[in-house]
Amino acid sequence: MVNAAQISLKIRQGFILVFVLIIALPALFFSIGRAYHASLVDATEKTLEAHLYSLISEVEFVSDGIEMPRTILAPELNRLNSDTFAMVYQDQTLVWYSESAVNLSVTPEFIDGKAGAAEFELVEYNSAKYWQLSLTVILGNAEQSQHARFILLKRNDALVAQMSGFRNTLVNWMLVMGVIIAGLMAIGFIWNARPLQRLDKEIKEVEAGERDKISGLYPIELQTIKADLNLLLDSQRRQKERYRASLSDLAHALKTPLAVLKSSPMATDADAQEQLDRINAMIEHQLKRAATGASDTWKKQTVIEPVLKSILNAMRKVYHDKQIDFKYRCDDHLAFLGDKTDLMEILGNIIDNACKACEKQVEITLSVLDKKGLRIEICDDGPGVPEHLRSELLKRGARLDTYEAGHGVGMAIVADLVNAYHGRIHINNSPLGGARFTIEFNYEKH
Repeated sequence: MVNAAQISLKIRQGFILVFVLIIALPALFFSIGRAYHASLVDATEKTLEAHLYSLISEVEFVSDGIEMPRTILAPELNRLNSDTFAMVYQDQTLVWYSESAVNLSVTPEFIDGKAGAAEFELVEYNSAKYWQLSLTVILGNAEQSQHARFILLKRNDALVAQMSGFRNTLVNWMLVMGVIIAGLMAIGFIWNARPLQRLDKEIKEVEAGERDKISGLYPIELQTIKADLNLLLDSQRRQKERYRASLSDLAHALKTPLAVLKSSPMATDADAQEQLDRINAMIEHQLKRAATGASDTWKKQTVIEPVLKSILNAMRKVYHDKQIDFKYRCDDHLAFLGDKTDLMEILGNIIDNACKACEKQVEITLSVLDKKGLRIEICDDGPGVPEHLRSELLKRGARLDTYEAGHGVGMAIVADLVNAYHGRIHINNSPLGGARFTIEFNYEKH
């Protein structure tokens, strides 16, 4: 299961884009639609109010009721195909209606209301919806007055039609906005990712040994990372220089006493000579291990095939009496993410042991592990390594140098170097009949 912190920037940007297109834009569409509908309703109310006050201004009081001019000022009320209607009631009796309401058959509900209080609401007559504005007024003079109820209606279909047209237009604009937003986010992601790509490229060049430090120009947010990386590189460089100086001093300090002991009479004893050789090997091994540095973060890439060919040429000369048949498979561009000397130490020790143990055949196979790692397999046709000795063979300090089949010499050095590069060693049976040593480096995990 992928940890949330490991989700790539592209996927995160995709989530943001999906959120904008699926949630934010529809929410914006809904909000704008609601706001536009509210503005239409408000405009309808104000239009009906204007018609209402126009009618009130034109009405005339007579003894038997009211009179209205033949043609009123509001043109919408004079058209037969209009969606706006006006009616005047007295004592729930229709006393006047506009020409637009000639074919209209509605019976409003009369609710006692205070004179002068307008009521605006959505009503339904004969399965059709109308926006209705009603107002009860007192007509007449001080001697005689009458109540009249003015009712103005506007079909809701008109608002629905306007709303539908607005939604269609809004949908088209939202689609255009979605495409533009997606394009701008893609451009923004590419623009924001370029500094990270440049930083990644410079780090890879440092790993490959093509540059000593990161020197590109980066945004403020990456300046601290750049400074920290350069500080780490400088610190490691100084540490390596101190290692080299200390190791050189130690090597010279040990060289003379060891040479004196090896030339002394006690060195003529076979056991003493063996112990001196062992001390010499241990010193070289520990110096090698310290020089390698188990926490070497910035490793150089070493092309494997030239190193392998050099080792095999040396082995053919050393073991020319055995006429060993060497076979190897290695891609031209396959590389070891580490120091060339360490690679020679690992391959040289295992191949040397295989040559000592084999009868006639040694096979070496190098391949890519999990797209970015490295797998090394070395097989021989010798007697193999007994299963109960396999784990002992790789233990630090274990003495298997006298193992008659040849395996064991230098394996402690190999094990330490492989561990320093976070690798693993497996020993099992070879298809050739002898031992198979498998070394795996998974660079993606480190």
